[in-house]
Amino acid sequence: MESLVAALVVVAVAAFAAYRTVRVVPQATAGVVERFGRYHRTLAPGLNLVVPFIDRIKDTVDLREQVVAFPPQAVVTSDNLVVSVDTAVSFQVVDARAATYEIANFLVAVEQLTVTTLRDVVGGMSVDRALASREEIGAELREALDAAAGAWGLRVGRVELTAIDPPVSVQESMERQARADRDRRAAVLAAEGQKQAAVLAAEGQRQAAVLRARGEAEATVLKARAEAEARATRARGEADAIGMLLRAVHEGGPGSEPLVHAYLRALREITRGDAGEPWTVSPDLRRILESLADLLPVGDEPSDPERPPVKEEPSDSDRPPAEDGSPNADRPPAKGGSHNVDRFPNIEKPQVREGFPVRDTPVEDTPAT
Repeated sequence: MESLVAALVVVAVAAFAAYRTVRVVPQATAGVVERFGRYHRTLAPGLNLVVPFIDRIKDTVDLREQVVAFPPQAVVTSDNLVVSVDTAVSFQVVDARAATYEIANFLVAVEQLTVTTLRDVVGGMSVDRALASREEIGAELREALDAAAGAWGLRVGRVELTAIDPPVSVQESMERQARADRDRRAAVLAAEGQKQAAVLAAEGQRQAAVLRARGEAEATVLKARAEAEARATRARGEADAIGMLLRAVHEGGPGSEPLVHAYLRALREITRGDAGEPWTVSPDLRRILESLADLLPVGDEPSDPERPPVKEEPSDSDRPPAEDGSPNADRPPAKGGSHNVDRFPNIEKPQVREGFPVRDTPVEDTPAT
């Protein structure tokens, strides 16, 4: 019986020793092993064997990256304003032995180091710069914390400033400033819009004026061309009519006497004044008219309803013979003859001096060329 109890005790001791010998370390953790109170080694994740009753695991350290948010810290800026800064630090244990033996509580150490470094960095800035330089402040904090926490077996990944709250008065002032700045930008944008609208309107008016002037110029050119074509067409029509008249005259073969009569009637109408009063013609023009009148016999002149009847003089054959026997001895010469002047009743008869018609007022005769 005693042997059975002894065997059971031996088995129990062996089982307990085996339990103390085999150690399983989880992933992303590290076990710090001490032997007789001194650091012996660091257990890696997985199955590990230790000497029972001699080696012991002091602590297991989490090797994952950790993010710790610290409470708000009051920081005085360079313009003597107190701002409240909230920070969040991400770090990771890279040396389990240093994190276990070099610092008693690395979380408290990181928090205090963050507060100190934050006051140093933000204390040299103004409120406006601190609000606009969050990334710069975070980078400076990370560098300072990483340099100090490296001796503790920690690696600081990044530092984020989650909030920077200035005093209430400063917040109100900043809000008014931001509102004024937005109003100013809105006024500038409105003025710029009005300017662009005015420029576009002026450009449109200029283009409209140019197009209007161009249209008027083209209309004027087209109108001038149309008038020129109309005049050319009218002139061609008149030329065709004159040509037809000339062909008719040549084909009909009229004598020269009707044409001369028509010409003399035209001259008679020309010698009339505006009120139908006859002109006082010069002697030269009268001699020309009388010479033209001598070309026609008196009986062949075409009748004019408006012309008063003219007493016909006896022809040369009807005249009585002169004393010397010549039939036309008493006929006056052609130039200055009075019977030819009677054919133009509307022309004032001038006085006859030495057989030449002249005006009442002496006019110097122009020598014939």
